[in-house]
Amino acid sequence: MAPWERARWLPLGAEIVLAFMTGAGTFVLGAVVLASIDSDVVAALLGAVCLVALTAIARFTSVAYAVPVGMAGMLAFDWFYLPPTHPLEFPDTANLVDLIVYLVVAVFLGEIAAHAARRALAAERAHADIADEQAALRRVATLVAKGAPADELFAAVAAEAGNLLDVHGIRIARFEDVTELVHVAEWSKPGCAPTPYERAKLEGTSVSGQVLSTGRAARIDNYEDIAVRAPFARGLDLKSVVGAPVVVEGRRWGVLIAWSVSGPLPADTEGRLTGFSELVGTAIANAQARMELRNFAEEQAALRRVATLVAGGADPAETFGFVAAEVGQLFGADLAVVFRYEPDRTGTVVGLWNGPGVEFPCTVRLGVTGVGPAATVLETGRPMRTDRFEGPEGSISSCFAHLGARSGAGAPITVEGRLWGVMIAASHAEPLPSGAELRLAAFTELVATALADADAQAALTKSRARIVTAADTARRRIERDLHDGAQQRLVALALHLRGAVQQAVPPGADHLTAELDRVVAELGEVLDDLRELARGLHPAALAEGGLRPALKMLARRSAVPVSLDVRVEGRLLEPVELAAYYAVSEALTNTAKHADASGVDVRMETDNGVLHLSVRDDGRGGARAGGGSGLIGIKDRVEALGGRLSLHSPPGAGTTLQVSLPLTPNGAGSSPQPVE
Repeated sequence: MAPWERARWLPLGAEIVLAFMTGAGTFVLGAVVLASIDSDVVAALLGAVCLVALTAIARFTSVAYAVPVGMAGMLAFDWFYLPPTHPLEFPDTANLVDLIVYLVVAVFLGEIAAHAARRALAAERAHADIADEQAALRRVATLVAKGAPADELFAAVAAEAGNLLDVHGIRIARFEDVTELVHVAEWSKPGCAPTPYERAKLEGTSVSGQVLSTGRAARIDNYEDIAVRAPFARGLDLKSVVGAPVVVEGRRWGVLIAWSVSGPLPADTEGRLTGFSELVGTAIANAQARMELRNFAEEQAALRRVATLVAGGADPAETFGFVAAEVGQLFGADLAVVFRYEPDRTGTVVGLWNGPGVEFPCTVRLGVTGVGPAATVLETGRPMRTDRFEGPEGSISSCFAHLGARSGAGAPITVEGRLWGVMIAASHAEPLPSGAELRLAAFTELVATALADADAQAALTKSRARIVTAADTARRRIERDLHDGAQQRLVALALHLRGAVQQAVPPGADHLTAELDRVVAELGEVLDDLRELARGLHPAALAEGGLRPALKMLARRSAVPVSLDVRVEGRLLEPVELAAYYAVSEALTNTAKHADASGVDVRMETDNGVLHLSVRDDGRGGARAGGGSGLIGIKDRVEALGGRLSLHSPPGAGTTLQVSLPLTPNGAGSSPQPVE
């Protein structure tokens, strides 16, 4: 610090005494020198030297000393050089009083001039400080307006505040659950960095704790008397610390801290630091608003994707995994599961999504006990949030605990008024977003819709299957009744009639014989018609030999030439064979009646547990799926088995009927697809 800067910080009384003594000393020195000078030239040179000395005193010390020195020098020049001169001796009483009065007036004028100079200097410095502060705040505000990334913005705020306030370090930290302080950003001069931390408990005496409790700026200027320091205030010889609250939408979000290791921070540090903390709060509020808008858009997009999947009749198992993935990625979780409750207070994970490096270790049935979303939702039936997972081994809570989950949320899945399960998202790093448990409810509603739709579809499929099975059973019974009853009676009647004719008709009655032969022939035709009717009810060739001979029989009887390619080995399940047979039969019948085709190709093969059937003609096309009851009946039969039927018939380009049928009973529960 320069001498003039030190001098202006002297107490006022000391400065006045020093200025008076300086003036008196100047008068004595001037009297001794001037009393021995007779030359005007020397006197003029001495005056020039005095002027330079006065300028130096005013420039490098203070005008409070320059005025008494100048006044005393002029008084000595008048007394001891300008005639009439005084003798070089101690002044008498009257002269001494005059000298003292002159010096007092000079000191008074010097103090006035010094005070004015100091005020001007202070104003100039304040103006410069304000300009620097405004420039720093503008730079930070520009980053805020541009929506700079949070880490870049916080680092810039810390650096700008540290350089402007001329402190040894700046730190920005966030409050978490009023118990912890989480590090956000830091700036410090070389050699002044405090103990690093990611998060620390708010314990002991600290500026951060005072700011959190009061909501106002706080300072500590004496750490020697503090018995227990907060962890983040250890490891550095702090002399003064000031903190200002960072408030976001009326909530105490965190704290902006400045510290010094050399002495107390200026009295205005709290106010100047608050300007930066307000900008930090504005930046965070803007960032949160942008994030909330982006999160809302992402959430709506995720919900649309899930709703589209549900509306498409996807298998519930596929839906569970898809929803878990959407939830995990949307909330930035490390793990998301769909958990189904069982009646014995256990449950099963039916949908799972893992983040990178995370593997859920539990796949068997788990207990629903302990502390965690699964147990709480089961007990309350309401969404919940937790920061603790605890439970006995074998429970779902213990699985989350083993993964180190620190934040979790759960929402119930309710199907037709019954608590079916729970959707859980968990994180072991950053806490889940605020309100995650309520936002989960939108996804669980879609899961519940998928389950209800799947139940309804399964019930419809089973109902269709029962109807088809009942119809087939009725057809077999009618066919058997016709074969064992009417057919046998007609055969017997024809035989009896022919025997009676041969015995009863006399010789020569040729006309009677011819008439009876015609009756017997017509009776045979009726029997043939009855056999054909029985064959249509339940094809004997299919029952006896399987699809290949049954389809060959259909091809031989078709009015349109048929090219047949059947790549099926062995027998299939009876419902599958019946569905394929009737589909080919209906397609050939429609081709003969409506297509005006020259040929039909029938292809059949199995692949990966599915029977694929294709019937293609080269006719006029233009067929419609709902054009007749026959094709609708085939569609019902196919879908009852969990299969698919599609019809492609552009005008003038022929007609193609395609059928896919699962070869195992498990396929009967899958969702049917519409006719395309």
